[in-house]
Amino acid sequence: MLDTHVLLHLANASILTGIMLSAMTRWGFFRYWWVLTKFAITMSQLYAAIFLLSPRLTALAEGVHGSDPALLVATVLMASAIAFQAWLSVAKPWKRTPWAEARLDVPLPPRWVIRLTMLAPVLDLLLAEAVFGHAAPLFTTLTAIGYPIWRGIRLAGHAGG
Repeated sequence: MLDTHVLLHLANASILTGIMLSAMTRWGFFRYWWVLTKFAITMSQLYAAIFLLSPRLTALAEGVHGSDPALLVATVLMASAIAFQAWLSVAKPWKRTPWAEARLDVPLPPRWVIRLTMLAPVLDLLLAEAVFGHAAPLFTTLTAIGYPIWRGIRLAGHAGG
């Protein structure tokens, strides 16, 4: 229950906030190695949880398997990865990537974008529970894809005009 009704939605919200913080701040997606590293770790954790941990947790909950030492190892690895990501966020240890733009003055996003970023996971949870019966990160996906496109069009319009 915890895995499918709580953790799944929290994972989607975590990814959305990470993507949107990259999109809305001077750190960007590809400007710094530490941001790319955090993104790679997050995606690895997400897929490991979906394809490796979730089936084992389900089997354990249903009594199909007894205690599984792999679950303990996976839990320690996941917690260590989260701790490492927190350290990366504070220390920001590595330099900029070769793809980094020289410009670091990223305009602040409008308030409606920040509100939508906070509201999208809640809407997805309500949609999943009320309509689909399973996770459906529709608003999260639209927000994560839509904002960078909207921002790029807006910045191109300001540069051309």
